[in-house]
Amino acid sequence: MDAMTYSGAGVNYDAMDPFKQMAQKAGHMTAGNINRLNGGEFKEFEPSRGESVYLIEAAKSFFAHVEEGLGTKNLVADAMYKLTGRSYYDYIAQDTVAMIVNDMITMGALPLSVAMHLAVGNSDWFNDQRRCADLVNGWRAACDRARCVWGGGETPTLKDIIAPGTAMLGGSAIGLVKPKGRLIRGNIQHGDRIVMFGSSGIHANGLTLARKIAESLPQGYLTRMSDGNTYGEALLAPTHIYVPIMEDLMDAGIDIHYAVNITGHGWRKLMRAHGNFAYVLEGLPRSLTIFRFMQQHGPMDDREAYGNLNMGAGFALFVPETEVVKIFNIIGRKLYGFSVVDAGHVENSEVKKVVIAPKNLEYQGSTLAVR
Repeated sequence: MDAMTYSGAGVNYDAMDPFKQMAQKAGHMTAGNINRLNGGEFKEFEPSRGESVYLIEAAKSFFAHVEEGLGTKNLVADAMYKLTGRSYYDYIAQDTVAMIVNDMITMGALPLSVAMHLAVGNSDWFNDQRRCADLVNGWRAACDRARCVWGGGETPTLKDIIAPGTAMLGGSAIGLVKPKGRLIRGNIQHGDRIVMFGSSGIHANGLTLARKIAESLPQGYLTRMSDGNTYGEALLAPTHIYVPIMEDLMDAGIDIHYAVNITGHGWRKLMRAHGNFAYVLEGLPRSLTIFRFMQQHGPMDDREAYGNLNMGAGFALFVPETEVVKIFNIIGRKLYGFSVVDAGHVENSEVKKVVIAPKNLEYQGSTLAVR
């Protein structure tokens, strides 16, 4: 059987990333438009261009804005709804909110308000009261977990654009960095440690690939994995929301040099910051059954898996070595619901790269073109 790839399943970052770069350059050309407001108090915080969150600098704070989409994970929920009678849209709601707010916290911003964007192919979608209630209740609960308010949203019916019976979920958020000293500026240094927060599973990236694998399984999403869970159940484990731990760490004065939400591009995302560094991983987070299962049934080798999936690591911090013990002490006082690993270190390097030593893998900076 030929090895499976994400691009072969229909998601090719090499095709998508040039558009993102073109859009960023065009967007930057509009930055001066906000200078007219309030006597020129507001201006673009240029280093946020190409990051997961966009910042506008004010006199005493930074305003933050994020727009994100869920992707195709709700198609797995739709399939499992038909198979089991459970909608799983409470989980899907948390996934969507997590995609938004986990991007926002990467520069030290805390979410204030989140808005839902729910586009459907036919307004009959809203007739399923169980699914609608699960989505609404799940979204409210996720906003509580993210310590923010659900401010509103948009529910367009896009006939002939979105297939009947399906929906596209996404949303946006506004947030704040205040005081300005809480900004995570991206000052990675030689010797920094890489601290990883564990994921709950696939989160909300790689689902196009995961759905392709389901097509080849004799029992599809109801195929049992080695831990007894079905493949569909495991895929729908809701994405962790990392806002509480990040807020608590910042409240404690932890010196965070950089932060990464590990989503698309997998562990290649660890080299998102400017500068030529080698990001050397010596320890791996706990191995999750879902990823072993996907690699077996894809089949998918380690290079493809770590280059596109989170592989058990949902978020990463880059901090001075002296901060690691402090982080573990703070985490030990509360139950955040995920593991934490002191996974590696940063080295000065002639070229940007990620090195995953236990897997004998290396990704060059040229494989990550997000800015």
